[in-house]
Parts: sequence; C-alpha cells; structure tokens
Amino acid sequence: MKPIKIGVLGLGTVGGGTVNVLKRNAAEIARRAGREIIITRASAKHLDKQRICNTQGIQLTTDPMDIINDPEIDIIVELIGGAGLVKDLVLTAIANRKHVVTANKSLIALHGNEIFAKAREQGVIVAFEAAVAGGIPIIKALREGLSGNQIQWLAGIINGTGNFILTEMRDKGRDFNDVLAEAQALGYAEADPTFDVEGIDAAHKLTILAAIAFGIPLQFDKVYTEGITQITRTDVEFAEQLGYRIKHLGIARQTSEGIELRVHPTLIPERRLIANVNGVMNAVLVKGDAVGATLYYGAGAGAEPTASSVVADIIDVVRALTSDPENRVPHLAFQADALADLPMLTSDRFSTAYYLRLTAEDKPGVLADVTRILADHTISIEAIIQKEPNKGESAIPIIMLTQITLEHEMNAAIAKIEALPTVTGKVNRIRMETLG
Repeated sequence: MKPIKIGVLGLGTVGGGTVNVLKRNAAEIARRAGREIIITRASAKHLDKQRICNTQGIQLTTDPMDIINDPEIDIIVELIGGAGLVKDLVLTAIANRKHVVTANKSLIALHGNEIFAKAREQGVIVAFEAAVAGGIPIIKALREGLSGNQIQWLAGIINGTGNFILTEMRDKGRDFNDVLAEAQALGYAEADPTFDVEGIDAAHKLTILAAIAFGIPLQFDKVYTEGITQITRTDVEFAEQLGYRIKHLGIARQTSEGIELRVHPTLIPERRLIANVNGVMNAVLVKGDAVGATLYYGAGAGAEPTASSVVADIIDVVRALTSDPENRVPHLAFQADALADLPMLTSDRFSTAYYLRLTAEDKPGVLADVTRILADHTISIEAIIQKEPNKGESAIPIIMLTQITLEHEMNAAIAKIEALPTVTGKVNRIRMETLG
C-alpha cells in the first residue's frame, strides 16, 4: 500500500517530539498501521530556528495553508495551539477532506461541536488524544475501553503546573508566589500563568472528558472554575494534620439532577492513590458502574510523552482510512444523534463537604456562634481544630471539616459567619472529596 503523507503544523516542543517519534519508530509504526507513515511537509514561524528534531527530508514553510492545500497530504497534524487562527486552519483542512490530529485542548473545548459536525459532513476524522493529560491515553480509555460502563464520575489532576506548585508547598513548606516563580524559571509555567493557576487549562480538559464520559455536547461555559492562588502554606499544613492533601482537581459527576462540572482546589484523603500524584505528573480517576474505580497516571506534558498520544492518533486514523465513516468510533464516544442535552448544574447546587478556616477573637461563645450558624443551615461538623493564640495576639485560627452539604447553604452560612463581630476577615473555604 502507498505511504500515508503527513503535514505537521508547528515545530515547537510537541511538534519536534512528534517528528522524532515518527522518524525513530518508523518501522514499528508501519507494522502497527499496516503501511508507511512519512512526514513530507511542516510549517513553522521561523525556518532557521534551532529545533529538537531533525527536519531532513521534510519540506518546510512559514505558511500552514501551503500544507493544508497540498493535495498530496493525507493527514494534517495541528500542533500550533490556541483557538483563533487555528480554528480556521482546521476547518479548511476538513473542507479539503483531510483528516486532522490535534493536541489543542482549547480548540476542542471551545469549538469542538462545530469542528466535529463539519468532519462528519466531509467523512473525515478529527483525533485529539493529546489534548488531555499529555501522554496518558485517557480519551481512548473513556471512549473505547470503558464503553460498556455508565460513567458515574471522574476526577483528575490534569494540570501539571498547579500540581507542581501544591507539591512544593506541601513538601518544602514554601509559599505560593515563591514556587510559582520557580515553576516559571523551570518552564513549567508561562510568563503569564493565568491559564494554569486559575484553572482555565484544566477546565478545557474537563470539558472534553465530561463530553466523552456522559455523552453530552462540549460545554466549556458550564464549568465552574476556581484557581489555587488563594491556597496558603497554612492551609496545606492543616490539611496534612487532618489526614488530607490539597490537589487542584477537575471533577465531573452525573447526579439525578444533572451534571456537575467543576475545577477547584480539593482536600482528598492522603491514603488515596491520586493524593500521592506529585510534581508535574497527571492522573485521572474514573468510576464506572461495571468496572468500579480505575486510575490513569503518567506524564501530562513534554515533547515525547505528548507526541506518544499524537502518533497513536495518527496510527488510529491510518487504520480507519479504509472503513466507512459511519463505522468509525464517534468523536465524543456516543453517536452524534444520541448526545444528550442533560441539565448542567450551577455551582450553588453542588453537593460536597468543606474545609473551613477562619480567624476569630479568643472569647467565650465564639465557637458556639459559628456552630449555631452552621446548624441553622443543616451543616454538620465532622472535625474541629482550635489553635492556641500566639503570644501577644488575641485572634485564633479555627479549622472545621463539614459533612456533605449543598453549596448554596454553605454560601449563606459563610456570609453570616463573616458578619460576626468576633470574626476577622474572610472565611477560607476549600471543597473536600473522599473519591471513594
């Protein structure tokens, strides 16, 4: 059979890694795919830039459209990133009846519904395994390996930068800003780290995972998103004392009322495997009704870990070239006409337990006032830590763990607690999940 010709858009970290893997493992890949796969063209902003890959034998250009409009190219591999110009490039490639492989989570989360519809019209595949959790094949696991299950919930550490920061804060007792500066120096965080530390990157990925898990359209705007910038070294230390660890999780859960989609710092019991995922590593925990809980762990970023997923997608596309479009695995796991328009819960309807930390005057009756407010909102207390005041200070920290309650009840209770004259400042609240 004739070789499949690939055009790569973008020769940065992931693009360079993809070229290296495709060239180094060419013989093995051909054995798996059933035919040779070769990169014939690639685009980059600067043609004379030093790269991590060998571009010998690859025709380079600064214009991605040259590749998209090349009739000899069978598969476009989009590794530029972003969701602006790239959307037009991908839609043009689809209009030209070219299959597309991408590692672009924002593109899929924001525009995937439109892109997949156009791909179905043209009978082509859009593959995106590398868009979530780098080298972990979580999309294939959800879409194929767990297709016999009703997925009940999933929870993931799906941003390595945030996980690195929280790990350093716990292991070395460092402050958030100090660790963030190191993450930027090491290249884990961008100069503008907003997407990572505010949870936007994780929300893009959770949008994709939830659509595949529950058979719903991609709905990034329905994800409740909270970052880790307010997490303090004090909170990390108290969590440890209580037998918990703080992780920045993306959580998707199907309830009788609808779907919860949320990204936020979360206390989880230290005995859970996912609580022990450290540094820049990623992990996703999935609960299915038949299989139970399954955990997927590995590198969430990097040149060759991400390239591993990109190349796997290329091989899958090549294998499917001779199959009828209607017999291929659907983009979002469920048949396009079977996606369910399930209700999406707003944050005030979430149900979870809480860690609360407040600062109050060291006077009789203060704790009783706080617990009475919680009781008035049907919030039960699981544990309390009340520290002795530091010498010369009259204020003390109070830490409480609650049982599961509705978020709108907790919001109302916190507003009343903060209004007490004996309570100083804001109540720091972190959600808790047992993930059992």
